[in-house]
Amino acid sequence: MIKIKSPKDFWAGLMFIAFGLFFVIGARNYNLGSAARMGPAYFPTILGGLMAVIGGIVFFRSFVAKGGKVSPIPLRLFFFITLSLLLFGYLLEPIGLVLALALLIVVSAFAGHEFGLREVLLLSVLLIILSVLVFAKGLGLPFPLWPKFLG
Repeated sequence: MIKIKSPKDFWAGLMFIAFGLFFVIGARNYNLGSAARMGPAYFPTILGGLMAVIGGIVFFRSFVAKGGKVSPIPLRLFFFITLSLLLFGYLLEPIGLVLALALLIVVSAFAGHEFGLREVLLLSVLLIILSVLVFAKGLGLPFPLWPKFLG
């Protein structure tokens, strides 16, 4: 019987293979094209294939090289990051980019081990300013900046 010496590499390799194959299979319905004239399937097929190959190398390495155990899934981190992203996506239109980003940053900060209100607020201000400058002003994306009731 083959023994897995590195559970982390085993599961990481399987994950890379699965994601790579997902994109390769998903891109089959589009035109591949060539390197000189790339079609819509070219990029996901090439990257998915490379990801699957790297996953295969990592997967087979897990039977040879000794490695660490798989740590438990941090449910708190998963919960707060997912919640912050869902809130941002749902509230972007009604409350605007500025407040939705502030909420995203504050809620996702609860996923960390340390929560410093001063640091989170400073980070929020800097990220909001940068996001407004890049996405709303620079790229001209039609995000509402403020809640609808403020006009």
